[in-house]
Amino acid sequence: MELNSIKPASGAKHAKRRVGRGIGSGLGKTAGRGHKGQKSRSGGYHKVGFEGGQMPLQRRLPKRGFKSHLLKYNAEVTLGELQALGAAEVDVLVLKQAGLIPQLAKVVKVIKSGELTSKVVLKGIGATVGAKAVIEAAGGSLAE
Repeated sequence: MELNSIKPASGAKHAKRRVGRGIGSGLGKTAGRGHKGQKSRSGGYHKVGFEGGQMPLQRRLPKRGFKSHLLKYNAEVTLGELQALGAAEVDVLVLKQAGLIPQLAKVVKVIKSGELTSKVVLKGIGATVGAKAVIEAAGGSLAE
């Protein structure tokens, strides 16, 4: 290999398309823009989603759903996670330290998922009807 024989890989470099430079170039006169219309004019185009004046799809479809901005402050804990935690008294701080709920969480609720056999006292934590029944059956209680 010699310095004067080094070349870039084939297809790595290609000439930029020079439009509007005469008939011989193949892109003279209209410069690949076709004849007339908004797309052929300089500075003339439309915004994303524009459908030529027809009501755009995004506006034709109904608005649906809602995502609460308070969701990041809500958290849930399963009965199985409480069992694995093995603490007699559980409050929000204990759950945060164990890493079961995010640090931002303010409202915590226990849901009925998994088994609970040990006695657990919940302080400042809510529970679903089913979860409450399981906790009380295991000898625990909810101190709101």
